[in-house]
Amino acid sequence: MIISSILENDLYKFSMSYYYQVHYPKAWGTFTFHDRNNTKYSEEFVVALKEEIEALATLSLQPSEFAWAVKTIHYIPQCFWEWLCYFRFEPEKVDVWLDSEQHLHIEVSDAMYKVTFYEIPILAIVSELYHRHIGDGHQTHKELEQAMTPKMEKKVALAARHNLYFADFGMRRRFNALSEQVMIEYMKLHCPTFTGTSTVSLAMKYNLKPIGTMAHECFMFQAAVHTPKEANYEVMERWVEVYDGNLGTVLTDTYTVDAFLRNFSMKLAKLYDGVRHDSGDAMEFGDRIIRKYESYGIDPMSKTIVFSDGLDFQAAAEIKEYFAGRIKVTFGIGTNLTCDIDGVKPMNIVMKLKQCRINDRQPIYGCVKLSDVAGKAIGTPEEIANYKYQLGIE
Repeated sequence: MIISSILENDLYKFSMSYYYQVHYPKAWGTFTFHDRNNTKYSEEFVVALKEEIEALATLSLQPSEFAWAVKTIHYIPQCFWEWLCYFRFEPEKVDVWLDSEQHLHIEVSDAMYKVTFYEIPILAIVSELYHRHIGDGHQTHKELEQAMTPKMEKKVALAARHNLYFADFGMRRRFNALSEQVMIEYMKLHCPTFTGTSTVSLAMKYNLKPIGTMAHECFMFQAAVHTPKEANYEVMERWVEVYDGNLGTVLTDTYTVDAFLRNFSMKLAKLYDGVRHDSGDAMEFGDRIIRKYESYGIDPMSKTIVFSDGLDFQAAAEIKEYFAGRIKVTFGIGTNLTCDIDGVKPMNIVMKLKQCRINDRQPIYGCVKLSDVAGKAIGTPEEIANYKYQLGIE
């Protein structure tokens, strides 16, 4: 099995699941797979993928995992972890097929508090099977150490030189499960500014801090069932009601930074510890965030920006130096940590919320993500145009 634990998932999947349970227990949604590289897949690949998805049904929260989660992830209450003991993946709810051009399609539908769990494991499975299928090699611990260590040495040196605090955000597009473990073992031993991982099972295994808050899906859901104009505001308000100040880093780019800043009131700017940048020009974004804090009389040095948009260590170092003494910065680095191997081309795959409804008495609405980069937009052309019109985006 590629996925070996129910906790082998990003932390924000657990925090969002509980958020949905509290506010939207009857909500339903569909996640759909997108390959931005338009990769062509084989029937043999699909067979292997379906076998791995079937294997997810065997996973359950183990007693040791339950005890660790209750103690470590204390801001999600024990009742949630007790519920998770009984949660099982349901492979029959996952549709997988190839179209006539051999492009891969995956869709899964369920209650929002359950369907959110499928995204990251499925992406990790697709990525690992892809690298196996095209024969990238490096399958043993020793082979991966030999392939990854020279680059990791340079990354650690750069992190030390610029005092870069960073976490692993790399499960979804990792080379394989072992590559993420090899990287974490090395960083924990050699890099004092390595702060943790979003992969909860590995946080437990290596005694690291699990890191993450929320994803685009929260805002996409909120916009679909209410209005995109106030989606950022509504999510931020409801998130505080659930987490009471914990998990205080808010994602900013679902409907562009312009829309976010219109919703980022003084109260919310003071309540949240900081913001996460995930698309668009990093320096311009940070400058605008600083000006927003200053307009409210908030010292930007009391806040943090988490940068997570496809970063490597050189880009992180440039961002760190640009904002030195102006605002605190930290970094979530994904593919460059878990799939940076000579001769290996990382995948560019996502699963996003396609449609949802707030309960079974309400219509099903299509979901939209705009971001600050046009190529990352998700939704039908008509829905994207409608959102842009409502938000006043050219």
